[in-house]
Amino acid sequence: MAIVSAHVAHTLAQHVDEVFGLMGNGNAYFLDAILTRTDAVYTAVRHEAGAVAAADAHFRTSGRIAAATTTYGAGFTNTLTALAEAAQARTPLVLVVGDEPTSGPRPWDVDQIALSSAVGARTYTVGRIDAAAATVTAIEHALSYRVPVVLAIPYDVAQLDIGDVPAVPGPGAPAPLAPTADFTRAAIGRLAGELARAERPLLLAGQGAWLSKAGEALGALAAETGALTMTTALGRGIFPDGDYDLGVAGGFGAPGAMQLVREADVALVVGAGLNQFTMRFGELFAPATSVWQLDIAASATHARVGGFVRADARLGIEALVEALPETGSTGAPWRERIQVAPLRAQPSAPETAEDGRLDPRAAAARLAELLPMDRVVVSDGGHFLAWANMYWPVEDPHRMAMVGTAYQSIGLGWPSVPGAARANPEAAIVLTTGDGGGVMALADLDTAVRTAQGRGIAVVWNDAAYGAEVNLYGLKGLARAPMLIDEIDFAALGTAAGAEGIVVRELADLERLRTWSQEPVEHRRFLVLDLRISGTVIAPCQEEVIRVNS
Repeated sequence: MAIVSAHVAHTLAQHVDEVFGLMGNGNAYFLDAILTRTDAVYTAVRHEAGAVAAADAHFRTSGRIAAATTTYGAGFTNTLTALAEAAQARTPLVLVVGDEPTSGPRPWDVDQIALSSAVGARTYTVGRIDAAAATVTAIEHALSYRVPVVLAIPYDVAQLDIGDVPAVPGPGAPAPLAPTADFTRAAIGRLAGELARAERPLLLAGQGAWLSKAGEALGALAAETGALTMTTALGRGIFPDGDYDLGVAGGFGAPGAMQLVREADVALVVGAGLNQFTMRFGELFAPATSVWQLDIAASATHARVGGFVRADARLGIEALVEALPETGSTGAPWRERIQVAPLRAQPSAPETAEDGRLDPRAAAARLAELLPMDRVVVSDGGHFLAWANMYWPVEDPHRMAMVGTAYQSIGLGWPSVPGAARANPEAAIVLTTGDGGGVMALADLDTAVRTAQGRGIAVVWNDAAYGAEVNLYGLKGLARAPMLIDEIDFAALGTAAGAEGIVVRELADLERLRTWSQEPVEHRRFLVLDLRISGTVIAPCQEEVIRVNS
């Protein structure tokens, strides 16, 4: 015999290996069942938003769904920013929460279904007879629609003994969207013709291409067409041959590469939503470039797209390769005529800026040389995120996750570490965060140190300010006082949480990272690098924001 909470835990654990959460009245029995009746691994966080952020980071750095859990009421409302981020980023996860009793709300209850819906999450409520089935349905919804789902257990239902846990068929997976419709095949034929005739073809791939495992097919298409390649920030490393890759599109891209992109005559975008940052606010492609998009979205996601193919990235690209006509061309393809490596180079910088503080570009470049090669990077949101994205190479799309950027939030960095650490048990986990987001998320500094231990590194870009606001509104003459932060000693905070903290005022201080990397993992502590950087250096992506808002 088993209670409702055990039905949920047992069924969830058949499809989810990792659960991140914080215990309260509403999920106590669920957590007891997870720990005593299943093989799922539970990781405790210190703030409810951290539970969702960790589950989000787990998926982004592995492609495997995870679960989060909190209590009802205040515990649930604490998750809302992280839940909105997951919804905006289309991250599938299951948030198991307590909820008001079936008899009606108590003084401390809120309408959790309405709040979930407001941020883009569907709620499934567990009943007295369908607990296992509702759990599978929630998982299936999350995976099918690539969204976070809330699974609610009413307070008076959680302890009800409803018999043995039934066998429930596993969640179904939707078949990849094949390009079988006549109009889709016709569009592929037109696109194949354009690519075959193109003198300067370009392929741009995003996270959707990685999720559909389209890397090999994209490599074949690039080779057949002689196209140069590039990716979004979340698609880096997807093309098998990096020799012809221009790097990241948009504000993180190198100046030479971005200039060359505007010479393309045909560009195909695969599995990328073309947000304003990737598109450089409309300036990525030249006006004469013929832009196509291949995506599972119902229609093109940017007005600049002139031709659209609706299909799964892998299946669509495979069909496109088959449709390419024989060209008989004897000339060298575009990519063979271009020296790509110099175009990917980011600007160099002196060690210190005009104010005497560390130049973040110089620090980022040095960190790229010192960080472990086998690493997964998780990033908070903020002006600082440009430095890691511009200067740190990424081998595969899942090795860089930016939890917070979809919803334009900060403060989800520290709790992203445990999600990535559990998803990648052998890799070094590197957090890149600003001082504003870093102090906002301090509740889960402990969680990051505890879970990543000697595999963890935090790089805190500490300019004693909310940099994005200073660069946008401070430069307009608005009062700067609300944009400034008293300089915080993150090295000391890290040490207090059990890490090793280093204040970095000059590049020589980063030498500790080199020696740390050489030590056995079990003998070293989590490393917090508190970089005292200059706030006078503005990232190119921020300059684009300033330009469009001037």
